[in-house]
Amino acid sequence: MTFRKSLLAALAAGALLAGQGASPVLAQVKPAVLAPVKPESVGFSSERLAKLDASMKALVDQGRVPGVVTYVARHGKVVHYSIYGKADLETGAPLTEDTIFRMYSQTKPVTGVAMMILFEEGRWKLDDPVTKYVPEFKSLKVFKGLDDKGEPILEPVARSATMRELMSHTAGFAYGLVIDNPVDKAYRDSRLLGSKTLQDMVDEAARLPLASQPGERWKYSIAVDVQGYIIEKLSGQSLPDFMQSRIFGPLGMKDTAFYVPDDKKARQASLYTYNRTGQIIPADGFMVLDVSKPPTAASGGGGLMSTVADYARFAQMLANGGELGGVRILAPSTIRLMASNHLTDEQLASQPLGPGVGFGLDVSVVMDPARAGTPAGKGSYSWGGAAGTWFWVDPENDMIVLGMIQVLGGGGALRLDDLSQQMIYSALVDPSK
Repeated sequence: MTFRKSLLAALAAGALLAGQGASPVLAQVKPAVLAPVKPESVGFSSERLAKLDASMKALVDQGRVPGVVTYVARHGKVVHYSIYGKADLETGAPLTEDTIFRMYSQTKPVTGVAMMILFEEGRWKLDDPVTKYVPEFKSLKVFKGLDDKGEPILEPVARSATMRELMSHTAGFAYGLVIDNPVDKAYRDSRLLGSKTLQDMVDEAARLPLASQPGERWKYSIAVDVQGYIIEKLSGQSLPDFMQSRIFGPLGMKDTAFYVPDDKKARQASLYTYNRTGQIIPADGFMVLDVSKPPTAASGGGGLMSTVADYARFAQMLANGGELGGVRILAPSTIRLMASNHLTDEQLASQPLGPGVGFGLDVSVVMDPARAGTPAGKGSYSWGGAAGTWFWVDPENDMIVLGMIQVLGGGGALRLDDLSQQMIYSALVDPSK
């Protein structure tokens, strides 16, 4: 399996059940700029793409997900856009082309783009120490184990992490999502991710131990939330305002934000999870963020709400080398830098994304398709979210793919990124077009 979900997606175990019916809305939805075309005109087989439709419909018919959206574009032209099932099982409201989804960690590539906007302006460099922008981290401690009394053994941090390490999850921070070790447990117990302000989050992070010395290994972490704090410091704007003025507004992403206003609430998909017997039930608990009002501490690591049409515009901008519809967000060289592997051989050995896969700046990157076991092109980059959203950009084939469900743990349980990937590339029968 190649396009690994955000590790948030592994939080909840998933299973199967039977029951829900399907309500298809097929193919010819036209997001602005991205026009639908006959699949054969850009090398796809309509007959083979129909297998993707059938597999997604079956997931809904069998009750494995309430609803699912899949979207494929090549050369900036939409060849597949299908919607099946419900946005809310209780009311029966269907998924539609403007349903608003919780993106969770699929927020991270957007924060990465915001960082790279500031990079292009000369506000920071990849090998700058993070402490240049977050001096609160100058006296961090590193966890080295437990003594014979079960107390943590801490040592001083050897050096500041670099900005490159912050953006590639090798800075030494943890997340607290899986509390099978003392550091992650300390993160979880601190409720750091529920801080009232980003300054409070940084102050709390400064009190917690690192899981390793900077640069030693890859570990999924709060690093992208820290990036959100840095964006605010460097830009003088709140993270939501910066993203709105520099990304969402220019790209026409009219339904993407860190909350859902009252006049759009009816379009928000309900969030579900699996119980121990595999039934889909409404989600609750700390993972269910309150998105009813603007946050006081916007999460650059997992707080965005968006639609398929909006996120497709963002992904197409990346695929186009930083431009969409005459609006340039980044230079092509900056996109290439973001989507290149930044891990050392030692760091690659510690990452859980699989062989042949590296990590860039807030995205995973396919370095060797054969070793990764993927038909996707070399250099394809991706990430996903805890509720089962996924996307990737394939520069070699000039393709973007998006998928959306809203089931915590569904991404890890169903591996829809892998399933859709196999079917999509098997339908690309004439890549020369």
